Amino acid sequence: MAELDGAVWPPVPIRTRRLVLRGSEARDRAAFIELFASPEVGVHLGGPRPRDALERSVPEVPGRRRGFFVVELDGAMIGAVTLDRRPGDLPGHLRPDAGEFELGYLLLPEAWGFGFASEACAAALGWFAAALPGEPVVLCTRTANSPSMRLARKLGFTEVARFEEYGAEQWLGVTSPVTPSD
Repeated sequence: MAELDGAVWPPVPIRTRRLVLRGSEARDRAAFIELFASPEVGVHLGGPRPRDALERSVPEVPGRRRGFFVVELDGAMIGAVTLDRRPGDLPGHLRPDAGEFELGYLLLPEAWGFGFASEACAAALGWFAAALPGEPVVLCTRTANSPSMRLARKLGFTEVARFEEYGAEQWLGVTSPVTPSD
């Protein structure tokens, strides 16, 4: 099973038309807390987390790990994109040994509706395809989350399963590996 261990991390910042994807830094801490305390974001994650608990638990440099990108607009963090192994104890897998890489994304509510998630996810998937050529990526979202469903389809994910998790119907899609252009 391929791993991201050989990938340079943090990567050279990835620049898109409007965004920068980069490793996390201490200056991102307040935005992380805002992201996970947000009631709007929490709707899709089982509820917002209490701000005071986040203040105590979020490390000085949150999200510092391979496959975790801060999404930056005009010098400020607006969200995050992740490429992590989907835990084997969760439902929804392509293969019996589980452990597929899963694309995740969260944006602050004020960044919703401008195409930033699509732009950031496409850039992260391009980086992933260069780091692990031929490795498929899955995406899981609630079927009731219409914007996420549209984004999954726009990014080229196709449905492979539906299942119940967290009290809601979930959609699991897979995208074929993308070969980065030179």
